[in-house]
Amino acid sequence: MTKQLQGIAASPGIAIARAFVLNAEAYVPERVTIAKPELEVERFRGALKQAQAEIEQIRDTAEAKLGAEKAAIFEGHLLILEDPDLIESVEAQITDEAVNAEYALHGVANTFVEALQQLDDETLRARAADVRDVSGRVINALRGVQGGDLSQLAEACVIVATDLTPSDTAQLNLDVVRGFVTEIGSRTSHSAIMARSLDVPAIVGAGTGVRSIPAGTMVVMDAIEGVLLIDPSPEELAAYEAKKQAYDKRRAELRQWAKRPSVSADGHRVEIAANIGKLEDVQKALDNGAEAVGLFRTEFLYMGRSELPTEEEQFQSYKYVLEKMAGRPVVIRTLDIGGDKELPYMNLPKESNPFLGQRAIRLCLEQQDVFRTQLRALLRASRYGNLKIMFPMIAVLEELTEAKSILAEERAKLAAAGVEMADTIEVGMMIEIPSAAVSADLFAKEADFFSIGTNDLIQYTMAADRMNETVSYLYQPYHPSILRLIRLVIDAARAEGKWVGVCGEMAGDLTAVPLLLGLGLHEFSMSAGSILPARERIGALSHGEWQSLSKQALALRGHKEVQNFVQDQLERSVTR
Repeated sequence: MTKQLQGIAASPGIAIARAFVLNAEAYVPERVTIAKPELEVERFRGALKQAQAEIEQIRDTAEAKLGAEKAAIFEGHLLILEDPDLIESVEAQITDEAVNAEYALHGVANTFVEALQQLDDETLRARAADVRDVSGRVINALRGVQGGDLSQLAEACVIVATDLTPSDTAQLNLDVVRGFVTEIGSRTSHSAIMARSLDVPAIVGAGTGVRSIPAGTMVVMDAIEGVLLIDPSPEELAAYEAKKQAYDKRRAELRQWAKRPSVSADGHRVEIAANIGKLEDVQKALDNGAEAVGLFRTEFLYMGRSELPTEEEQFQSYKYVLEKMAGRPVVIRTLDIGGDKELPYMNLPKESNPFLGQRAIRLCLEQQDVFRTQLRALLRASRYGNLKIMFPMIAVLEELTEAKSILAEERAKLAAAGVEMADTIEVGMMIEIPSAAVSADLFAKEADFFSIGTNDLIQYTMAADRMNETVSYLYQPYHPSILRLIRLVIDAARAEGKWVGVCGEMAGDLTAVPLLLGLGLHEFSMSAGSILPARERIGALSHGEWQSLSKQALALRGHKEVQNFVQDQLERSVTR
């Protein structure tokens, strides 16, 4: 009987091949008493240097295969090797307890990993895999053990592993590797991100059942649904072969939309943009036909390090994105930290409810040295492209006017110093708090544009955490209360001649797209992988018809009714 595992669909696709089981059994060093700790410290430092050379080689290979943006992941690995907290802790343990370096590093690294895994932020939790990857490499160097090289695989296979490190992923021989499935992991782990970049089907977090898959077993990966079939029947194999062919044909068809304008069937023009969180995301956005960057989350510049990024570091990153987008609009959101996103080195006070506490613009207005540094970097970069600056979590008008005032002060200082900047920069704000949505007519006189963060707007409107299983049912993007808030914002902006985007999950939701088009949304900003299906959907819709249908949807009673209404209308339009 076929056994099935359910995991997280991290990179879509269907793969059928025999399992290559990666022996990732965790090595646990024994504690050994060392007679001369000072020599052991030197041995540890030598292993760090060896690991550094190996990572630099992998980085160069990744750069040749994936480009500089993807290879930047390994710059992060090199930084881990230089982390003073990690190095000093290991050396202190070697010296104070007279223990071997493998034992000390294993213990310290596990402490780092456990601390990262306790964080609420999924992106930071995913960095635990990087620490494991790097510490494992150093321990291998200490033991004189060669790591596995997946570039040498010669037969078609699906890789099965407890976890796949970024190093493993970068070395995959794509001529034979059809996909990979792991016991642990998340959509934001580096291996998952790289799998999407490599266009390799991947299922992560499939659970402990992964351990019982025998090497050489035929497996089917449905990385669209996150399902893994182990030893499928001939009938199941035939069914998935057919599904794979249909999926591949569908992807080929969608590619034609990459270079088409985002225009509805009756000629209404909108803009489809990409949300990005790292520099390497820009190329994927362009490959999928993004007409703009609708949301550049700058938090990655601040995370996974031990100190604030310098103004120059930030300037180079912003300049890179603006130049890469070659004149297309780029909306860069100022630091949105707090809530579930913490920066250990800032020593922010613990709050009983951080989502309703000092986060995002509230934090920036309080810690203006951090805010002003970012604004100067943005202003300096502005002359390299079409920059738009956006402030997050604005609740009251005073926050927006104060943020704009600080921006104007920094602009004046730079101008006085002779720094060249763009003549005009649009300054907008996120709409993610109900007070901002309800007062959008007031904000529209001050902001050049709005971008609606639907994820938070829904949570704050419903007073429900979507990650809390007991109340997650209240996360209802199609509820008329949410749609009415969105309409309020769009109408208020239109009255002042301003534009509105959506940069939350709703923008790429194919059920929400018709409603947002009908409500008059100007820009849809989404993950790069959602762009082509969304553009195809908009191309099949009548803007005029959905203007009327959206009004009808707003009069319905609840989330399900709206969802069913949209689906019925879409099916009718297909049969007409």
